[in-house]
This record gives sequence, C-alpha cells and structure tokens, in this order.
Amino acid sequence: MTSGQALLERLRAAAAELGLGRLGVATVTASAHAEALRDWLARGRAAGMTWWMERTAKDSVDLRRRFPWVRSALVVAQPYLSYEGARDGQEGIVPYVARYAVGRDYHESLTARLEALQRILEAERPGGTHRVYVDTGAILERELAARAGLGWFGKNANIILDGGDSWFVLGEILTSVDLPEGEPVADHCGTCTACLDACPTGAIVDPYVVDANRCLSYLTIEHRGPLADEAARTLDDWMFGCDVCQEVCPWNQRTAPTRDAECAPSDALRRTTIAEVARMDETAFRERFEGTALLRARRSGLVRNALLVAARVGDDAGVDAARAARADADPAVREAARQAIAIAAAPGRRAPAETGAGRARPRFDASDDGML
Repeated sequence: MTSGQALLERLRAAAAELGLGRLGVATVTASAHAEALRDWLARGRAAGMTWWMERTAKDSVDLRRRFPWVRSALVVAQPYLSYEGARDGQEGIVPYVARYAVGRDYHESLTARLEALQRILEAERPGGTHRVYVDTGAILERELAARAGLGWFGKNANIILDGGDSWFVLGEILTSVDLPEGEPVADHCGTCTACLDACPTGAIVDPYVVDANRCLSYLTIEHRGPLADEAARTLDDWMFGCDVCQEVCPWNQRTAPTRDAECAPSDALRRTTIAEVARMDETAFRERFEGTALLRARRSGLVRNALLVAARVGDDAGVDAARAARADADPAVREAARQAIAIAAAPGRRAPAETGAGRARPRFDASDDGML
C-alpha cells in the first residue's frame, strides 16, 4: 500500500467516526462538464441563480484558477434520511419539508465535522494547504463526487451512491496533498424514468437535466418575491424543498434511516403547524427556526409557501391566516394570500384526504384545477 493510499484509509476511518459517511478522492482538473454548464446557463435554466453562476463559472469549471495550490478534493457523502416510509405519519410541518432540512442545518453540522477531519489531515501532512466547502462556493461537487468513485449521476441529476441511495449531502476538503483518485462507478439507471415521470412540475426536462425555473426546491427556497400563478399551483404539499424524485427512485427504496441525532426532525418543526408558519412575523420566524435550514427561505418565502400549502391541503386555519395576510407588509406574502384564497375557493379544490403528504403525484398540467 502506498503512503497516499494508507493516508486515505486513515482518513476514511476518521470520517466514519465523525459521522461523515463515505469518503472518496477526486484529482482536481478542468471539468468535463464545462460546455454542458455553459449551455444550461445560456438556456436560462439556472433561473434566478443565473447571474451568480455565470459570474463564477470560470472558477467552478477549473478550481485551479482560484486555488493554484489544489491537487485533490476529499469528497464526503453524509447520510441524512431521518425517517423511513411516507411523510404522512410525521408531526407538525415535518411532512411538508424536504428530509435533508428537518433536523439541524447541515451547513453547520457538516462544516464542523469536515473541519475536524481537516485537522486530522493537517496532523498527518503538516505544511499543506486545505479549505473546507459546504455549499459555500462555486464548486461542481457532484462531478467531484462521481470522479471520486462515490456514485453515478442519476437522471434526476442527483448522485446515487455505489450500491444505491441518494439521501445524503456532499461536502469537500480541497487540499494541496496528492491522494489517489477513486474509480468511476457505472450508470445504473438503465431505462428507468421514474423520476422524470413523477416530477410534479416536469422540471427534469431531459435525463440528467433540471430546469430550476420549474423545480420546487428552487421555487420554495431560492426564489425571492411573489410566485407566478402557475408556480403557485405547483407547490402542492411542499413548504420547503421537494423529495419526489428521490421518493420514487428504485435505488432509494431500501435505504435505512440514519441514527445521526443531528438529522432527526427537530422540535421546532414537529411542534409547529402550517397555520402558525403562515402567521409568523420576522421575530417569530427567526426564533422558531434558528439552527435549521429553513432560514434560507427567509420569512417572506416560508410564509408565502405556507399560505399556498394551506390552501392546497385544505388547512382551514392556514386559509384563515391568508385572509389576514392580505394586509401584510411583504408583497410576496400579500400575493400568496390572494392566491391561497383563490385556490381554497375554487370548486375543483381537492379534499385534504387527497392531498396528504406522501401520496402519488401526477406530472403537473398547467390547466390543473383552473384555480387562478
């Protein structure tokens, strides 16, 4: 065993003890997906993220432009599936939140664990240069994960680990230390199109290609301001993020929940109702969801989403909150209140039993319900 391989095995053992899951290494070179990224951006598929992604594209497709010292990227896949089965049985607003966000904010927990792993690397290789990344910079981390041998690109654009499972978040340590790169994993999606067929909005426009303009994760988290009427009809029972393409993936059907306490549904989510979110002011929002990823949506986005979800799932208290929210100071909340009231009043509105979390979801049809 070479010294580099021996070091890698020690780091893998340490990563497992830290709860970081699988660890692989990618040699940092120019991206093989540079042209695909440029095309994706040119087609406007980054939605409101376009300006930032275009500005950082040159660095993201070749990290050596910004970090001339970098040689390797340690890539970890930290599991986060905190419960199994349908979402229906979960308490509070947990059923309406993507599973990665129901516990402690992974940006905090994963960063702390990677920093601990970095200290071990520094002790093993004194004098090196290292940098931790957890969604904090322009890194094509899924490509790095694939090159590190952790898994393959699924048709929903998520990485699926070798052996199955996409319920994990990625994090990296860029380092000046040369370490042996992993072996690529073959694509095992085959002819399956479950994720494309089940996407509520048709956001997976082609295998491996997601249009953020239609993606519920983008719309509920990153999109600022009011939602267009068509987008407002697509939220269904998702208040923050979306797991549909992972829920239907055959490779995820046998994934066991993690025992990591950091990922367990927090009291903040389990003890909060849709209507309570819909009525929150800025102070209540920040106090209730401190330490969770839900802060990313800001008060404006989360209240907006809660109003629309309340109408879609037949939450009468949430619809009552929408009537009061018509006078809210935030224009996105006011518009969502109008949309929610229209959805709730539409003759074709589905009953709560038909809109419960975890039910089968059809591909979105822009004529759905004729609500707005």
